[in-house]
Amino acid sequence: MPTFPDVWPPARPRATGPAPLASWRARLAPALCVLALAGGCAQTAVIPGTTVADSRENRMLIEVCERYRHALEDRDADTLLSLASPQYFEDSGTPKAEDDYGYDGLKQIISTRLASLKAVRYNIQYRRVAFSPSGTRASVDIRYDASFQLVTELGDRWERKQSEKRLELEFDRSKRVWLFTTGM
Repeated sequence: MPTFPDVWPPARPRATGPAPLASWRARLAPALCVLALAGGCAQTAVIPGTTVADSRENRMLIEVCERYRHALEDRDADTLLSLASPQYFEDSGTPKAEDDYGYDGLKQIISTRLASLKAVRYNIQYRRVAFSPSGTRASVDIRYDASFQLVTELGDRWERKQSEKRLELEFDRSKRVWLFTTGM
């Protein structure tokens, strides 16, 4: 007859089949936690000063938008018009057709509005860039902060506008440039 020290601890039977599901979960859970934490810490590089993913295409669009911003601050009508597509169309966000205009209307609005401005400061926060499936159209979601000095009959006055809007652009294959189709 065996004595107590000879049989303690009792031998564990060796598993001959697959390990029970609970055992796999216990082994897999720590590994999954490590992977989830590592993946959660990974960040996509963004263009500095924006929340837009850093890519060659996104940088190209933001450069066009920055040309627009600088032309607006410089009150440079020729550059602003050169950035607009001949198919430019603005519906002004209203249901009335009377305030809608195309490229020719944009020319008139730019010349009229720039003539009444004495100074402009226009800051843009770039939020998101999205491309059409074909890659020839894009939208840029922005938040702008504009301060401008208006020349009026009663004297100069400063105004400020802040809002979010979407700039839409189309790639002109013949000129190899992005042009605004709406949002200016």
